[in-house]
Amino acid sequence: MNTAEDGLPTPQRYWAILTLMIGVALSCLDTAIVNIALPTIARDLKVDPADSIWVVNTYQLAVMISLLPFASFGDIFGYRRVYRFGLVLYTGATLISALSGSLTMLILGRALQGLGAAGLMSVNTALVRHAYPRRQIGRGIALTSLVVATSSAAGPTIAAAILAVAPWPFLFAVNVPIGLATAALALRWLPYTPPSGHRFDLASAVLCALMFGSLISGINGIGHRQAALLVLGELSLALASGMLLVRRQLSQEMPLLPVDLFRRPVFSLSVTTSVCCFVAQGIAFVALPFYLQDALGISAVKTGLMMTPWAVTTALLAPIAGRLADRYPAGILGSIGLCIVGAGFVLLVLLPAHPEAGDILWRVALCGGGMGIFQQPNNRAIVLSAPRERSGGAGAIQGMSRLLGQSIGSALVALVFGLGAGGPSARIALMLAAGFAAAGVVTSLSRMFEFVRSPSEAEPPHARPANLRGPAS
Repeated sequence: MNTAEDGLPTPQRYWAILTLMIGVALSCLDTAIVNIALPTIARDLKVDPADSIWVVNTYQLAVMISLLPFASFGDIFGYRRVYRFGLVLYTGATLISALSGSLTMLILGRALQGLGAAGLMSVNTALVRHAYPRRQIGRGIALTSLVVATSSAAGPTIAAAILAVAPWPFLFAVNVPIGLATAALALRWLPYTPPSGHRFDLASAVLCALMFGSLISGINGIGHRQAALLVLGELSLALASGMLLVRRQLSQEMPLLPVDLFRRPVFSLSVTTSVCCFVAQGIAFVALPFYLQDALGISAVKTGLMMTPWAVTTALLAPIAGRLADRYPAGILGSIGLCIVGAGFVLLVLLPAHPEAGDILWRVALCGGGMGIFQQPNNRAIVLSAPRERSGGAGAIQGMSRLLGQSIGSALVALVFGLGAGGPSARIALMLAAGFAAAGVVTSLSRMFEFVRSPSEAEPPHARPANLRGPAS
């Protein structure tokens, strides 16, 4: 059987999908879990709250600089090899993080965790496409989107449950046995994918690392009040390396950075919308724990419980949004979702000084519901607007947009906290998140004005408004 065309037979397909979903859930849960514990970690390790955000930023930065290179390794050596390597590295690094007794050691463990997570994320979509039959690819995309959305949002609840009975190192320790069990599944059930035979582009990988590393470092430098000349140098390096990277990719048949896909308007607008959305989410997931604990006086455990409705409403609405995506354009659904998310952030900022639990819960639920409506249609638009043979690059960019947004969001919180302190800074950060949600609404709606599309970019005719429907191609 040609797995590239027909997928895996059952029950192997079910075991393979279970393995992939656990891996992507681990990588997404990790950041959200740690966000809740940042105030506790800062106090326990006796470090500044702004410095503690490096525990999140280092993980995301490591993923950012290595996601595209790992995707290229997947093409060269096979996707399941990269997935297995990432899983083993992630599990070992998680143990290092659990045993850390200083901020430096914790940051080192988090960096290695990020590299392992990049190995998981970079090839997840490609393996899903090999596991499912061609006619069911949309089902695999929807399932992945649901797992990413719910696991990211469920982190605070899981963190609250763990912190209620154990200190913060157990936030990492609990993932070790899960990682080992998943590695055993990966050895048995993942589909074989043949290598492509093309060579790894080391120069492009270095330029990619320089671009993302210097960009996030420069934004963080502003938050940590680094010298203006140093910050300017970092941002200039990001711009220069980015320009060189794009120029190098334009001449390559299978570029490490898939610039060819960005020539497709729907793809580029969907990716931009995704970045805006996840900047907003990244800001909220870091700022909300400080807001609830420092400004409203809520404990770390209760903070996690207060954020539980985010995961619940995301999980409830994501499948509904998936079905709606077959009938309505992603531009409309994405805009509705982001409007709801932005409204939730504004309503959280407007909370009274001593709110009731219900006042917080329904506002958080509103944010999660908006994310549930947004993510699946937008992810579907990203993957399906790319040709089938470029699904690996599309999947990598889909993950990159989420991570880039979350990394920028975390860095912006460090910036805001570096310029102030306490509850007022968290409120400012949440308003900034609402602003990015509004920007996402604009880019999402812009997709509705793309009248001329290639067949691979166009949405199904029944999913487009009547005034946008053209002759069948």
